[in-house]
Amino acid sequence: MNFRHDTGHEEPEINLIPLIDVLMVILIFLAASTSFTQQRQLDIALPQAAAATPDQTPVLTLAISRDGLYALDGDYVNADTDQSLADALQQAAQARPDAALRIDADALATHASVVRALEAARLAHITRVHFLTQTRP
Repeated sequence: MNFRHDTGHEEPEINLIPLIDVLMVILIFLAASTSFTQQRQLDIALPQAAAATPDQTPVLTLAISRDGLYALDGDYVNADTDQSLADALQQAAQARPDAALRIDADALATHASVVRALEAARLAHITRVHFLTQTRP
């Protein structure tokens, strides 16, 4: 009794119907999950730095290095927190109550270090803040 039926070598068939079904489900999922909202961009005209006659009011100069180090009137300030920087600014402002704060930040200084300086000026109740810029040639 030979139960083996030798039908020869049959070529395997690839049924494309399930493959097409899976691809259609993936396309429907991608189409449903894609957002078609347009991102609007703001048209911003950036200000140009222009040389003006400097006013004669006294200033406190706060320099910010690219590493995030602070120097107040040329002296290094140990500013571990916003409050310690604010205390240093407040002590300097008590000696000159009508002085404005001038921030000289390096071009590669982080945005966070400049914002820390502004927050410390707010905590020290300094209302006039100036930024030093370079004029374009």
